[in-house]
Amino acid sequence: MKLRNRWVVLAILSSALLLITVDMTVLYTALPRLTHDLAASAAEKLWIVNAYPLVVAGLLPGFGTLGDRFGHKRLFVGGLAVFGTASLVAAFAPAPAVLIGARVLLAVGAAMMMPATLSIIRLTFDDERERALAIGVWAAIASGGAALGPVVGGVLLEFFWWGSVFLVNVPVVLVALVLALRAIDHRPGRADRPWDAVGSLQLLVGLVAVAFAIKEVARAEGTWQTAMAAALAGALALAAFAARQNRLRHKLIDFSLFRDAGFAAGVAAALVASLAVVGVELAVLQRLQLVVGLSPLDAAILIMPVPLAAVVASPLAGLALPRLGVTNVLSGGLALAGLGLALYLVSFEAATAGAVAGFVLLGLGLGAAMSAASSAIMLHAPRERAGMAASIEEVSYELGGALGIAVLGSMLTAVYSLSLALPAGLTVPPAAHGSIDGALLAAETMRADAAAVLVAEARHAYDLAFLAVGITLTAVLLLAAAAVRLRTTRRRAPAGP
Repeated sequence: MKLRNRWVVLAILSSALLLITVDMTVLYTALPRLTHDLAASAAEKLWIVNAYPLVVAGLLPGFGTLGDRFGHKRLFVGGLAVFGTASLVAAFAPAPAVLIGARVLLAVGAAMMMPATLSIIRLTFDDERERALAIGVWAAIASGGAALGPVVGGVLLEFFWWGSVFLVNVPVVLVALVLALRAIDHRPGRADRPWDAVGSLQLLVGLVAVAFAIKEVARAEGTWQTAMAAALAGALALAAFAARQNRLRHKLIDFSLFRDAGFAAGVAAALVASLAVVGVELAVLQRLQLVVGLSPLDAAILIMPVPLAAVVASPLAGLALPRLGVTNVLSGGLALAGLGLALYLVSFEAATAGAVAGFVLLGLGLGAAMSAASSAIMLHAPRERAGMAASIEEVSYELGGALGIAVLGSMLTAVYSLSLALPAGLTVPPAAHGSIDGALLAAETMRADAAAVLVAEARHAYDLAFLAVGITLTAVLLLAAAAVRLRTTRRRAPAGP
């Protein structure tokens, strides 16, 4: 018997989207434990987290058009199968390399499903009001799933091993797969619709190579020659991608859209806001577990004011946009987030009211900025480019998260390594200089007095690295707020006589 209820279809798509977005951040609470159990290096730890958003960002534009060619149901069902298989491999990964590979496969499945979810909603709901409600549900899950990730991870790790954060995906995928085959109508794709496989590969190679270069600079054993070679390869691939897109009739990304100041400001704000969310959650959750010594669940609960405030601010910002204007909400949200982070940094060493207030302001600002950024991107794109604008919006958030992990995670590693000052005569493994995880792991095999010295110095070094990242991120948020206002107001200024 075939299920034909459109709300069942929405439930299937929503469950898949929730898995995609939760997997973006669920590892933040699990990272210390899996790093310990797999003996992962600092570089491997960053790749375990970053492989997912980086590959998703690289594949999203291409898979969006691939769905038009082969049919969105086919791509969605295939993505579910890939995602479920990758989750099973990741849950029982015996080594960091296997886990990184599984995360790449997870990203492939996610990139197949994400554009298809929104496309199927548009094709399933004929009534405009119902379609608006369905898209609203989609947007809420897309924004709220990432915020739920650390909490889901914390709850699972309170009772199970780190692999449970992946294994929990499998039963959801199996149920969604069975229901999707029965409930979602099959609509054939357009075989004449071109798919730019070369462009998709160029974009993916460029992003991965640039991220590798950033991590190589921060790595204690890294070399400048390798970093420069990777950076050059990435720059060439991205330049070739841009040149190719400018020549094609059917483009993955039309760069002429960025000539509009409002559109460019929306993309920039989405990148910065996503970078800030990822950077703050990654750095704070690591510190609460590795320095303060909290459990994953307690750490997730302490950071909850950020996602909760963001969820509250997003719809309120949407209501305020017509009255205040996109530019005011964009720049104001980024500035408020910067001030909130600055307030947190002043009192981060203790769980004071000031720290909580800083988290609340940070979440309110980021939620408002993200809502305004999405509106700016869609409102400033031509109607006939709405699909491409939506794709660029999704890529902006994924790429911002990937950059946050690559840049800020690498900064944490670099400043920690430079700040770790051990007394003469204290011999430690090289891994202890690479990350606080390595230092804590090494301390487990040392004499009690030597271990105490190493742990104390490693935690002090991490706090210095945490401050460096926090100050940098605060500056980025405030500068982005000023840049958005200057760029958009300058374009609107009347011409001189």
